[in-house]
Amino acid sequence: MVFSSLLFLFLYLPFVLLIYYVTPRKFRNLFLFVVNLIFYGWGEPVFVLLMMFSTVVDYVHGYFIDKYRSNKKLAKSLVISSAVINLSLLGFFKYAGFIADTLNILPFLNIPKLTIPLPIGISFYTFQTMSYSIDVYRGDAPVQKNIISFGTYVALFPQLIAGPIVRYKDVAYQLDHRRETLDQFTHGVKVFLVGLAKKVLIANQMGLLWDSIRNSGEANGILGSWVGIIAYSFQIYFDFSGYSDMACGLGNMLGFEFLKNFDYPYISKTITEFWRRWHISLGTWFREYVYIPLGGNRKGVPRQIVNLIIVWFLTGLWHGAAMNFILWGLYFGAILIIEKIFLGKILAKLPSWVSHVYSLFIIILGWVLFYFEDMGALFAYLGNMFSLSNGLIGSSALYYTLAYLPLLIAAAVASTPLMTNIYNKLKEKRLMWLVETVLCAVVLFVCTASLVNQSYNPFLYFRF
Repeated sequence: MVFSSLLFLFLYLPFVLLIYYVTPRKFRNLFLFVVNLIFYGWGEPVFVLLMMFSTVVDYVHGYFIDKYRSNKKLAKSLVISSAVINLSLLGFFKYAGFIADTLNILPFLNIPKLTIPLPIGISFYTFQTMSYSIDVYRGDAPVQKNIISFGTYVALFPQLIAGPIVRYKDVAYQLDHRRETLDQFTHGVKVFLVGLAKKVLIANQMGLLWDSIRNSGEANGILGSWVGIIAYSFQIYFDFSGYSDMACGLGNMLGFEFLKNFDYPYISKTITEFWRRWHISLGTWFREYVYIPLGGNRKGVPRQIVNLIIVWFLTGLWHGAAMNFILWGLYFGAILIIEKIFLGKILAKLPSWVSHVYSLFIIILGWVLFYFEDMGALFAYLGNMFSLSNGLIGSSALYYTLAYLPLLIAAAVASTPLMTNIYNKLKEKRLMWLVETVLCAVVLFVCTASLVNQSYNPFLYFRF
């Protein structure tokens, strides 16, 4: 994984950018389409065929939806057909084993264990291709008549394997009319390096702390257990937001503008606010393509509650084929329903620090649900977080906590807009461009050195 990261950073990316900018504009989408497929198929070439199949299916559906849009019944049937094909592919590759294991609970069934390799990023690009058919049907985006341009959208390598989920209508114009600029490119470099630093310098280190404490089990004590799951909370945030920043930065380098995917979610004062700031593209997708079509909040409170339960069941299931992800989704769905009915009004009257502590408490407990697929391990860890029977903090947990304390503080600060606010006040100062250039060079050097020296570089979102 480390070698692959360095190969991408110093060979693949420079080569792609160099050839992209010397390629005549009318052939740039074709070039991107080809390198996108090479990038995706590097590890498992066979899954390129699956992506190309999805691309052709949704391109053809979009074409006929537009052609027969005057025939509402036929156009709607085509949208349903597109969704069924996409969801069937996603269901087979991602959930077939989970469904078989679940059905085997029944005493009269004995379905053989299914081990199906999961195509990387299938959840992301499936949702993207589905958004195309729906956007064309609704008239929110024009039909794409050039299959190469559409294939470029589906397989665009900057955000292909870890998001954000880019809806077609958000980039429809950019696919054929983008105009790359130097300012956009340099901004992209800075955003990319911020994301790289989040991933390499913070997320990976927090992952090491989490692994060290988690492996100690009951010996951590109550405080040690909390430090461990807080480290995981930082790891998953900086890992995912880091990849999203890198995707947005790479998009800028190629002339694209992707919407922000994270907006400092850990400063939230309610869970409702948290989900407006966390994985924004996924929340937007479910709101526009599931929640609102179900009726949203337009049909009374009971129907709204049912709609929220459906959306959050699906949100949990989207994250993984295991019962803990479903519980995680329903857990947040239940909290959101409670906030909408009465708790939100109470929180609004409380001091901001109280509501902030409440939100962090709920969020951190949620990450325990998210991490542990084994129910026994999940409840054991939750028990360690609230039981004094194992002491306050074990010697090993104390050692790791003190060793990582400066980084924990740095992660906490980086989770807030503090540094961004300081930068915004200083960015117009004289010679700030020189400071930025030096900082970018330092970040690249330090991240490279870290990648060379460490073997720990997990990709948390491979299963999506």
